[in-house]
Amino acid sequence: MGTRGREIVGMDVKKVVEILRKAYADEWLAYYQYWLGAKVAKGPMKEAVIAELTQHAADELRHADMVTSRIIQLGGTPVSKPEDWPKFSNCGYDAPEDPHVKTLIEQNIKGEQCAISVYKNIMDVTATKDPVTYNIALQILQDEVEHEEDLQALQEDLQDVLQQKVGVGR
Repeated sequence: MGTRGREIVGMDVKKVVEILRKAYADEWLAYYQYWLGAKVAKGPMKEAVIAELTQHAADELRHADMVTSRIIQLGGTPVSKPEDWPKFSNCGYDAPEDPHVKTLIEQNIKGEQCAISVYKNIMDVTATKDPVTYNIALQILQDEVEHEEDLQALQEDLQDVLQQKVGVGR
């Protein structure tokens, strides 16, 4: 980023870079969690869940790109070693060890809810001090809210399917 671009940030640029590095780690872990979950998913409504997880993975990768660009604009460096991502992460990583769609959906709802809190916090911190970072956080937050809604709708549909199976078995 140019000198003037950094000067308009009305707060400690290093602090902004640090919170963005954490968000960057979150995005890569979320990408991998979604991507792998889509590969191993099993159970009812598997195809719908795979489609949703695949789309969300692509969105998380796009978010990582947005955050990376901003870190670099601010003169920072993204977390360069994947093994360091969990150390920096706000939200962690839930390995899809249980590939049942119900578990995958629950894990990813938890991740989206954490991401919503992270980007809301970034917006709060940068609101009047860093309009560029604020706008990036707003764009990503909109996606994360949509992801949570998508996953909760799938969760409701899955509950209906599972209840119908129980009812048929009587």
